[in-house]
Amino acid sequence: MKEIKKDTCVYAMNKTNTPVYTATTGETLVFETFDCFKGQVTAESTTTGGLDWEAINPATGPVYIQGATQGDVLKIEILKIDLADTGVMCALPGGGIFGDEVKEESIKIIAVENGSAHFNENIKLPLTPMIGVIGVAPKDEAIPCGTPGSHGGNMDNTKIKEGATIYFPVFHDGALLAMGDVHACMGDGEIMVSGIEISAKITVKVEVIKQVPLENPIVESEDTVWVVASADTMEVALHNAARQMIDIVQKQQNISFNEAGMLMSATGNAEVCQVVDPLVTMRFGMPKVLLGEKWLS
Repeated sequence: MKEIKKDTCVYAMNKTNTPVYTATTGETLVFETFDCFKGQVTAESTTTGGLDWEAINPATGPVYIQGATQGDVLKIEILKIDLADTGVMCALPGGGIFGDEVKEESIKIIAVENGSAHFNENIKLPLTPMIGVIGVAPKDEAIPCGTPGSHGGNMDNTKIKEGATIYFPVFHDGALLAMGDVHACMGDGEIMVSGIEISAKITVKVEVIKQVPLENPIVESEDTVWVVASADTMEVALHNAARQMIDIVQKQQNISFNEAGMLMSATGNAEVCQVVDPLVTMRFGMPKVLLGEKWLS
């Protein structure tokens, strides 16, 4: 099993990035990742003014997936997320939805052990590991790893966790898969601009699905399928996610546009991923039982 070391990281997803490894479809890989600060925050006395902000949100990779070409789909099964033993959180003036109320920065170092994150001496949080940044080379120009889009990137989607499968549209040969920004815990929205940021090792299985049209990433769990979209506003992001989903519902159920929309209104869920990045990210989920086994076709 090939391990992709974290020192091969990139700070933007780009079709010109040099691959660090070539994988075959069906191969299992391990991505070693930095936390979003690239390990620069080591104590609660650390000041963010002294950080190298050009080295934020590194994504390990990219990996060239043999056989992936434009118009294909890259399927990523998340098999395991192994966390380091220490995470970090922050509150920053101007950061997150309370940014104008945060008068001074705070750094919190959080121990992670025995299945819990030790927020303080009275509060232990159950671990909910998830991947903040994961994606492929975007269609056009380079996009910083901190920005989400149709290529994936910094979606900060809590559903991207162990046991989930993610599907990405492929825009360039090899797809150029990269990932990082793992969180030991994070709530939907990530309202204070950070989850529990932590370095990790992510084990995934990659597979190329030939010539299936896909506009935005899709996340699949045991019982739900979510379309994920990012835009300047929540309304536009949600519309884009729901619009892709209504096409799937209409095709799989062989019903009219109006009926598909009503079915989504009765059984689907509009959910927030994050509201603190340069673009906001939303997801729209539907029960798999209503989509059928061949929903991706």
